[in-house]
Amino acid sequence: HALSEILAAETVSCLNQAMAVLQDIWDEIGIPEKQQLERTEAVKKHIESLLDMMISEEKNLKEYLLNSIAVCRKELDTLHRELQLAPFEVEEQGTILQMEKDLRARVQVLLKQKRDRKQELESLQERDRDLCDILCTAPFRIDSNAVPSLEDLDRYRRHLASLSTEKEQRQEQFVSTKQQIILLMEELDRSPDTSFEQDVVCKDDEAFCLSEDNIAALQNLLQQLEAQRSQNEAACTELRSRITLLWERLQVPVEERESSAVH
Repeated sequence: HALSEILAAETVSCLNQAMAVLQDIWDEIGIPEKQQLERTEAVKKHIESLLDMMISEEKNLKEYLLNSIAVCRKELDTLHRELQLAPFEVEEQGTILQMEKDLRARVQVLLKQKRDRKQELESLQERDRDLCDILCTAPFRIDSNAVPSLEDLDRYRRHLASLSTEKEQRQEQFVSTKQQIILLMEELDRSPDTSFEQDVVCKDDEAFCLSEDNIAALQNLLQQLEAQRSQNEAACTELRSRITLLWERLQVPVEERESSAVH
């Protein structure tokens, strides 16, 4: 305030000096006193007009700052609700200019938090859709329109980690079972007949749907093939025994038996 008073005094001094210079000029020119008074009145009006304009501009600035503070407060209340934060409390201290700057900065921080959470939610949902397509499971239940809380995002991440582990386990189980099925089909001289068998044997590993039903059907197919092999082995054993018995009854020479045994 002391500096303002000094500047104001200097302004008055400059005005007095300017008026004195004008007075001298008018006297030298020979302008009558009445016209000098009119000119002085014109100078006064110019100065008043300039000051009024400056005051109006500064009032507009103050009004703008107060309006910005009100808008920021309203936006902060909304952001605190959306982000599930404690209600916003304004610190009624400092100048209007500093308060407006602080509130606007706080709004930007919370808007970034909101964008970050929404972007992470979209990324998690994209991963979730991919895993659900492969595992044939229901997607994680979460409101896509609301801003997720930090706890919601953490639960979602842990859910997807569990799904990823389940996918890896089922994928390993599928690959292992598929290899056994292929070997058994070759051993039984059998081609994949059904569409499911063709999906298992002919398609790429990544294209196979790892649903619980498919994994169960895969195990069932393996068990059927193993049962068929066991039946064939039992039939072969029985036939070999009958052949051996017939050889003995017919007294077939050992050499002839050995030449047939390779089959």
